[in-house]
Amino acid sequence: QVQLVESGGGLVQSGGPLRLSCVASGMICRVVDMAWFRQAPVKQRELVAQITSGGSTYYADSVEGRFSIYRDNSKNAADLEMNNLKPEDTAVYYCNAQIPRSGVRVDYWGRGTQVTVSS
Repeated sequence: QVQLVESGGGLVQSGGPLRLSCVASGMICRVVDMAWFRQAPVKQRELVAQITSGGSTYYADSVEGRFSIYRDNSKNAADLEMNNLKPEDTAVYYCNAQIPRSGVRVDYWGRGTQVTVSS
């Protein structure tokens, strides 16, 4: 069994910073990719940022230059540093980890943490 636990969400004013943290625990040999997704009301879940085990990163255009993703492989942890937050960043943020199981990458998800940006 694998668990992903997110923390760090909350209410922040427009232009402010916030940092989210995620830790994966349980039966893990290794984690391939870790990522943060978000889902706003009546919208589909979207990829925000992703980081490979080697440290390569990807960012959605909407957050490029404002968000940074970090990873600690020894702790199976990934943080999302968010700066210059905008009201449109308001969403539930989910941590994702891809873990190999019999040669297949399996997605694991956290329960999500709410981020609300006030204007």
